[in-house]
Amino acid sequence: QAVFDPDHCIPELWRVVASIVLLQAMGCSGSKSEGGSNYGGSKPNGGKKSELVDVSGLTSKAKDNKGLLDQPAQPKFKGALCQIYVRSAKFGGSDKSSNGHRYDTIPFANGMINSGLSCQLIHYVHEEHDKFFEVCAKFDFLIVRCNPGQIKADGGDQGKFDGGMREMRKQGIQVWPSPDVMEFMGAKDALCKVATLNIGLEDTLAYYTEEEFAEGFKKTMKFQPRVIKQNRGSSGEGIWIIKLKSEEYCETYGDKSCSDDEVLTMMEANDNHSEEHTVAEFIEFCVNGRTDKSGTWESTGDGKYLEGGKAAGGQLVDQRFCPRIVEGELRYNLVMDSLVGIIHKK
Repeated sequence: QAVFDPDHCIPELWRVVASIVLLQAMGCSGSKSEGGSNYGGSKPNGGKKSELVDVSGLTSKAKDNKGLLDQPAQPKFKGALCQIYVRSAKFGGSDKSSNGHRYDTIPFANGMINSGLSCQLIHYVHEEHDKFFEVCAKFDFLIVRCNPGQIKADGGDQGKFDGGMREMRKQGIQVWPSPDVMEFMGAKDALCKVATLNIGLEDTLAYYTEEEFAEGFKKTMKFQPRVIKQNRGSSGEGIWIIKLKSEEYCETYGDKSCSDDEVLTMMEANDNHSEEHTVAEFIEFCVNGRTDKSGTWESTGDGKYLEGGKAAGGQLVDQRFCPRIVEGELRYNLVMDSLVGIIHKK
C-alpha cells in the first residue's frame, strides 16, 4: 500500500508516468463507465482517505467522458488532468475533439487508471479560479494539459494560473509539467542557446523588441529561407515558413540585408495557407498587428507577437528553414535519465 509522501513518492510516480507511453495505446481493458464517473466508493488506503475528490462544484466543458475507464476503488494516488476550453473557438480549441476534451485526454487518464491511480478530468474556467485551486489542493498530483496561449484566449490570466500551480507544488502536490519547466524547457528561444554548438545554426536569433526584429530579420531573410515562430501557443498559429519571392539570397550570413519592399512568400503552419507580403508589411504585422501599414492578411491570427515584452512572453524566434523537415523528426521521451520511447513524427 503506497502512502503519499512528497519526499519519497517521486520515483514511483515517475515510473507510472513512464508506463503511460505504452498504456496510451493499450488503455482500453477493464470496465468502462457510462461516460466516466466522478466518484467511486472506496475505503481508507494506507492511512489516507482514498475516496475520489468531489469535483461537482467545477464547471465541466466536456460533452461526455466516453471511453474513460472506471476509477479504481482504492487508488494508490489521487490525480486530475487539467484542461482549458476556449469558449470562443470551435470545439474549444484546435487541440480538442468534438466532445471538448483534448484528443489524448482519455488515453492519458486510462493509462493512469490502469496503473492503479485515479485520474479525474477537470477544466480550468478563469471565473472559478479560487474554487478550482481549492479542489486541486485535494489531489496528490495534477497533469496540466493546457496549450500555451489558450488560457489567455479564453479571457484568463496565464500568470495567475501558473501562480496557482506553483502554490500547489509548495503544498507537496506533484504538477506535471510545472510552470517553471514550461518556462525554462519549453521556451522556443532554447534554440538560440545552442546556436553556436555543433547541433545549432549560427543564424538562429530571438527578438524581444521591434528594433531587434527589424534589423535581425532583414539580415537573416537575405541569407536563407526562414522559419519565424511566435512564443505563444503550440498549434502552429504565428509560425511562418518564409522565402524571398526573387530567391536572390546572399552567399554569406551578414553580407546583405533585405529592403523594406522586397516581397516574401509565406506559409503559416496552423493551416498551411499561403500569403505574399513585403518585408515592411510582415514586420508591421508581427509588431502591431493589422494596421494600414501591414496590408491585408488572411491569417486567423492577429499578429502582435511581441506584445507585452519579454516578461509577458512577447518573443519571436528566427531560424533557418531546413528542407529535410519533410522527412519528419525524431522525438526522444525520457523520464529522468531513462529513455522510455522514440517517436518518428511526420
